[in-house]
Amino acid sequence: MTEYLLLFRNASAPEGYLATTQDMAEDMPRWQAWIGNMAIQGKLVSTAPMVYDATVVKADENESGPYKAPNSVLVSGYLIAKSDTPEEVAEWAKSCPILKYPESSVEIRALIPFPI
Repeated sequence: MTEYLLLFRNASAPEGYLATTQDMAEDMPRWQAWIGNMAIQGKLVSTAPMVYDATVVKADENESGPYKAPNSVLVSGYLIAKSDTPEEVAEWAKSCPILKYPESSVEIRALIPFPI
């Protein structure tokens, strides 16, 4: 089975996420069901939301704050799942709760095993 990284992207405000506390509370059962479905199948590896604050490290400087695309979209969380096919992962992504928000998306990337 291949492991896939799903990156959750969502629009943000200047100093935080757009989703309100109420939005997050209402969305929690959807996230639990969506992630739980993968867990029940034994395909969930890891998942977590991300805090807003970040540091972007570059070769010549560090920047305070998360990296945002020009339209204020940033990565707000991730999930790693395993699957035999990329099509199965794409089907999971289509029902991701984050897609209810404007400017949101789920990016899917296959992971390459790295020998340690």
